[in-house]
Amino acid sequence: MGESELKPPGLAHRFLKIFTDIRPGESVTVLLLTLNIFLLLLAYYLIKPIREALVISSKGPLVRSYLAGAQAILFIFVIKGFSRLSSKVPRHILITWVTLFFMSNLGLFFLFPLWGMEIGTVGVAFFIWVGIFNVMVVALFWGFANDLYTEEAGKRLFPLVAFGQTAGALFGSSIARVIIKPLGPHFAYIMMLMTAGLLGVCIVLTRVTHRREIRLIRERSVRPGPSVLREEKDKEKPLKKGGGFRLIFKSKYLLFYALLIFFLNYVNYTGETIFGLTVNRAATKAVELGTTGGLDKTQFMASAYSEYQFIYNLVALLVQLFLVSRIFKWVGVSGALLFLPFLALGGYSLVSLGASLALITWVKGVENGVDYSLMNTTKGALFLITSREEKYKGKAAAETFFYRSGDALAALMLFIGFTYLSFTAESLAKINVIVALIWILFCILVIREYRRLKEKQSAVGGRLPT
Repeated sequence: MGESELKPPGLAHRFLKIFTDIRPGESVTVLLLTLNIFLLLLAYYLIKPIREALVISSKGPLVRSYLAGAQAILFIFVIKGFSRLSSKVPRHILITWVTLFFMSNLGLFFLFPLWGMEIGTVGVAFFIWVGIFNVMVVALFWGFANDLYTEEAGKRLFPLVAFGQTAGALFGSSIARVIIKPLGPHFAYIMMLMTAGLLGVCIVLTRVTHRREIRLIRERSVRPGPSVLREEKDKEKPLKKGGGFRLIFKSKYLLFYALLIFFLNYVNYTGETIFGLTVNRAATKAVELGTTGGLDKTQFMASAYSEYQFIYNLVALLVQLFLVSRIFKWVGVSGALLFLPFLALGGYSLVSLGASLALITWVKGVENGVDYSLMNTTKGALFLITSREEKYKGKAAAETFFYRSGDALAALMLFIGFTYLSFTAESLAKINVIVALIWILFCILVIREYRRLKEKQSAVGGRLPT
């Protein structure tokens, strides 16, 4: 999407050119999108520690794992409702209403304690809600971004947009850590209201971006021909009828993608558990040997988690800024899909031989960093060649229900393993090696269908499927 190229490139364009192949006239829209996803992730990471604190303090850490199953079941109904709404209203109204719904939910959570609701009940409900909120709004954003750009433009510009996602997560977690103590005992509910305010700004940014792109379509030609008018009409109308799950099971491409997401998240969820087990084991041993450096066990574990989070946020920023766009040029979007599963395969193979704290910190840190940068950008770019319905409904279904189903299967495996089979961090890593191989298989299947879909579009003149 571009403006007239008669104007000389501005300062913003020249600065962005350092990081990606941006063309004259593209900087405003890409900056609006980058700011939008930055604020969405900032909002999420403000309330993420609240989610953990409320449920673990009131119900314990095991309940946290079991709630993944509840989230997966609820997503069946969420996706059905979302699919119906998206067939009745245009994209900017759809995003506005969905975001307003989540904002209103935050208002209710703020009021629940005032109405005398028990903190444990609030914690469980809030944990489930956040698990739905964070994947839903991100999937919806990327559907919108896919709807704005052609495949060629998206491959060039998505690495920059995804930088906003990475930076938002980093800033959000940093701000939350700083303000929790000064806000006092009611920090959770104050931060909920702050999050609601950020979501309101995101609505404004989405509507500004939508109106701007519609105006650019109208101005693209002095005398617009039928193709321009049809494009304008498509952007303003609701999606066709049909549910997200139906789209997934009708398309091999979407089905393989959904299963890829399922196994990706299984590996990630189990990897977090491996890290937690290793940190706890290292902390216990350090206390016994008196090598904690004056820290108690809790402080030792908090320090380990802090180092781990710093590593993966740093890796994510560096990869997003300097490697993602280059990887897209070298191996294409489909080739970029294989980087993360092969990293996971190699990393967990090493961990299965002996899970030291230093090793799992770097293995999991690099894995998360590449996931939050290269993989997130790739997942967005894979939908540039799909229909509008698949961009919104299919992507949302794959990255919500199948995402949380991966969590649920991992939680079930952990329950069985720790209850009946005496699992260790090393045995979990061995299972992750096997699952990573299955994940790679589905990556290859997605790549095959991606290339077939591109060939089909080329044969019909580059038109997207309907």
